[in-house]
Amino acid sequence: MAGIPVLASSGDSIARAWENSLIELYERGCDISTEYDRAGDPPSKDATMLITVEDPLSEPMIHRDMPGGLEDLQEYVMEVCEGIKDHWVRDRRDTADTRWEYTYHERLFRYTVPSLPDSVDQIEGMCRQLARTGFTRRAQAVTWKVWEDRDCYDPACLQSVWCRITQDKGQACLNMNVRFRSNDAYRAAFMNIFALVQLQSRIAARISQLSGQEIKLGRYCHLADSYHIYGSNMAEFRSRFLGAMKTRDFAGRTMRYLDVKDMMEEARPGILDKARGADMSDR
Repeated sequence: MAGIPVLASSGDSIARAWENSLIELYERGCDISTEYDRAGDPPSKDATMLITVEDPLSEPMIHRDMPGGLEDLQEYVMEVCEGIKDHWVRDRRDTADTRWEYTYHERLFRYTVPSLPDSVDQIEGMCRQLARTGFTRRAQAVTWKVWEDRDCYDPACLQSVWCRITQDKGQACLNMNVRFRSNDAYRAAFMNIFALVQLQSRIAARISQLSGQEIKLGRYCHLADSYHIYGSNMAEFRSRFLGAMKTRDFAGRTMRYLDVKDMMEEARPGILDKARGADMSDR
């Protein structure tokens, strides 16, 4: 096949599906340059990748080779699901404002359009659509703002979230699809998937509340147009990730979220203080 390979990976849990996707990418992806390469960097490994997590809440959920630590993972979940860094988004009317271009939470929960007086909570709208008609194909939220993102320095990587409810032996299940235009497979994708599964859980809980019907989680599908390992990270990937594959079994490469959840929750006050403190210093 000419062009970027189209690859697929799956697993029962987040950790296994992510791990399998990296192996598939490393073995079958193509070599290509990126806009971020420095002189002497080897080419990146790249593919269009579809990852299916068959049972998003099954353990072990956490892979030990994720970027950062458990507190970083908790911070990212709070950033995506609760908007603790939405105040870091810059005022586009102020050319001297150098804060972030966006957060995913701000785009999903407070999407703004120049012609509309108020922002749009796309996630709440999805929940209400699905509570009325679970099989609708219209329940989606988007992040891309064509009037801003084509020319900005750091456009959103996550493009859309799409959900639909199906029945499995009489149990309603919320299925989620997400699409990324660009996704750093080794240094970002695990945290992306983990946080978005947490969002999937919150959407299911909100639909349950609105409909009066228990909604459980169905499969999670993660599509990345460009799923890549940067050439500058390749030596680390080979020694750390592939090295662990040779020296530790799957249980040794992963951990149960249930075993560390309390620890992660205890980090919340410090994470919130850090987010607020960064806001004051940036201003």
